[in-house]
Amino acid sequence: MDLEAKKIALRMISSGLYIITCKHGEEASGATLSWLNQASFTPPMVSMGIRKESHTHALIEKTKKCAIHFLNREQKDIAETFFKPVELDGTTLGGLEFEIKTTGAPILKGLPAYIECEIKNQLDEGDHTIYLAEVIEAEVRENVPSLGMRDTPWHYGG
Repeated sequence: MDLEAKKIALRMISSGLYIITCKHGEEASGATLSWLNQASFTPPMVSMGIRKESHTHALIEKTKKCAIHFLNREQKDIAETFFKPVELDGTTLGGLEFEIKTTGAPILKGLPAYIECEIKNQLDEGDHTIYLAEVIEAEVRENVPSLGMRDTPWHYGG
């Protein structure tokens, strides 16, 4: 296989940038997520890939719940903040205020939309776990174009 061609081809897959959050007891985590897809209409489901070595993965394994937040095209700085582990400080995560709603996952304020999910199934192959999650709650605060990987100079794939 031509490894350079494989890398380039896989990076051509359209990917958005999202923030995933989860909480278990006094622990919370948030991370930038780029591997997310709608997987079912009824029930509404998404699939996502989460790096197995991450704190977010560890908390999802404990709670089987998460929230996924959508970013607008002007919020690249937030995506960049959540590339690295973020700190929980009272009612802020990674410097963003949050509230707790249906799943117990932090719901970040100031972002255009979010969905709350319950994990229904998973596939543990490779360095990421692929989760299949049912969307159990959603809120759209502002209907704007979402931030995509192509809107940035970054790559996560290949």
